[in-house]
Amino acid sequence: MATTPGDLAPPHVKLVATDLDGTLLRSDGTLSPRTRAALAAAEHAGIGIVLVTGRPPRAVPGLLATIGRYCVIAANGAAVYAPDGSALRTWPVQADEAADLVARVRAAVPGVSFAFEYDHHFAHEPAYPSWSYAEDTVDLIGSAEELLLRPPGHPVAKILAHHRTLPLDVFHDRARHAAHGHAETTHSTGLSLVEFSAPGVTKASTLTAWADGLGIGRDDIAAFGDMPNDLPMLTAVGNSYAMANAHPAVLAAARHRTASNDDDGVARQLEQFVAAMRRPEAMT
Repeated sequence: MATTPGDLAPPHVKLVATDLDGTLLRSDGTLSPRTRAALAAAEHAGIGIVLVTGRPPRAVPGLLATIGRYCVIAANGAAVYAPDGSALRTWPVQADEAADLVARVRAAVPGVSFAFEYDHHFAHEPAYPSWSYAEDTVDLIGSAEELLLRPPGHPVAKILAHHRTLPLDVFHDRARHAAHGHAETTHSTGLSLVEFSAPGVTKASTLTAWADGLGIGRDDIAAFGDMPNDLPMLTAVGNSYAMANAHPAVLAAARHRTASNDDDGVARQLEQFVAAMRRPEAMT
């Protein structure tokens, strides 16, 4: 059972990994002054910060402008970006794997429509819902099969699928079974959208590999999240926090709970982490 913030003394962490939408950012998409100050204080105290999001690579420049210059793990682990926005590493869906996945899901779930997040662009099928993207982001429109024949140099970071009538849990279950281990399958919006990444690529796989490169163990990481695409990350680290507004599966899986995204839940915990580092016993 998850504990509330007051149940245990705050851990001494070396790295904070936080989801963005529904977690670090308020529901209106902004960063509160308290959270901005808490991020800066944590970094000043020597705690690393990494933003771990399902948002695509094309969103990274805007995130850095809004939140600050931090490392970003984007597209559910498919890419890592430095604080200056430069790409450090990518794990795209291979073209043959993408084509096979589309065929599998289309056969298993009639009526599905697809979209593709590339390194810097976005493409979708005509039936894919316009409410899920901004019109000025669209690069190409066509059938999934046509879009996957794009010239080399446009790696697919993430595949999205939508169904107009199936409930999300039913759609996700059918899509996951159709993928049959050929892709990582998750969801993060609460709407009938399912997201696919390359096999083995999750927020957890990329976060832990990146932290290992810094010499930071999993027990020294605190992670925050609110939706099922955060579950691999939350279960991979020593200190996991579910937001009060989190999906029931996240609330059940996380070791701790904090306040909602609109009540500065991440900031509250960061403040406790910094305070713990400043105690006399932490200096010995």
